Amino acid sequence: MDADHDQSLDGAVELDHCSGHAVEHDYMNLRIAAIFIILIGATGGALFPVLARKSKWLHVPKSVFDFAKYFGSGVIIATAFIHLLAPALEALGSECISEKWGDYPYALGLCMVSIFALFIVELVAFRWGTAKLAHIGKTHDSHGHGVGAHAAHGPEGIIDTAPSKEKSVEESSKSDIESAAASPRTWSADTTTQVIGIAILEFGVVLHSILIGLTLAVDEEFKILFVVLVFHQTFEGLGIGSRLAYMDLAKKYNWIPIAAAILYGITTPLGIAVGLGVRSTYNPESATASIVSGVLDAISAGILVYTGLVELLAHEFLFNKEMMAASNWKLTYAVGSMMLGAGLMALLGRWA
Repeated sequence: MDADHDQSLDGAVELDHCSGHAVEHDYMNLRIAAIFIILIGATGGALFPVLARKSKWLHVPKSVFDFAKYFGSGVIIATAFIHLLAPALEALGSECISEKWGDYPYALGLCMVSIFALFIVELVAFRWGTAKLAHIGKTHDSHGHGVGAHAAHGPEGIIDTAPSKEKSVEESSKSDIESAAASPRTWSADTTTQVIGIAILEFGVVLHSILIGLTLAVDEEFKILFVVLVFHQTFEGLGIGSRLAYMDLAKKYNWIPIAAAILYGITTPLGIAVGLGVRSTYNPESATASIVSGVLDAISAGILVYTGLVELLAHEFLFNKEMMAASNWKLTYAVGSMMLGAGLMALLGRWA
């Protein structure tokens, strides 16, 4: 009799766990303050590289920009695997959703579909852009080594086809970038390619940011998650901002990187605000919430996996002429910065 009673009690607890409404939470004042604290951290992390590179009075050393760029690459790659794909697998394997979701690894399948979809979009965009440039008598480097040729990783440096022996790679790259900046430009196929690339990257990160904002608003272990997410969003903002800072656009379109940085900064606070508004009815572990978050996390993971491995790793190291000709110290610095970003972001996955 007691065993039957315990079993029915366990069933009731499981039912409440999956379909019951969320209850009132402690630390309400701190949860509200989290909206503004994370807003400052995320927006500051994303805006700093953009404004620092455009500023005439704030002279940030190139080595600092390089660190932010490579550190950000590591952050994006770790986010894809640890903070998106792993939670997607967990959400779509939840005991609260139908057992049919366990018949196939849907999270991995959606991630794969997302990768191929992104590849096709970029392939079509690249062919369209190349055709447009050819129509006006210009060419495009297929590996994206032109100024601003690839939005996701920014200009990698340009090497003259016949540089003088006295002219170093860095001087050649700098002079080409300065000459490109000096000439007036308008919206072009190359600009469209950059904007599409950065929009795809931002789309994956924004989905993730809104979901974690919702979770933070109603999570019972709020204190730990809050501290972790402050660092998480700041590091991720630094990664996004370092990409936005290297967008090479006509002067009248300089607002695009700033707007993109602000958009990233407000997404998690927006998720927190929405979560607090529906805290009495929203259950993050319900069947609907688990399926929605699992599907969106899996899609976002595919976007960041493709962006991180193809756009960032491959283009910044394997296809980058400047990096191939760089000293062992510069290469070690770049790889070390990237691994530090990935390591710290992966470590944060222990708590969030």
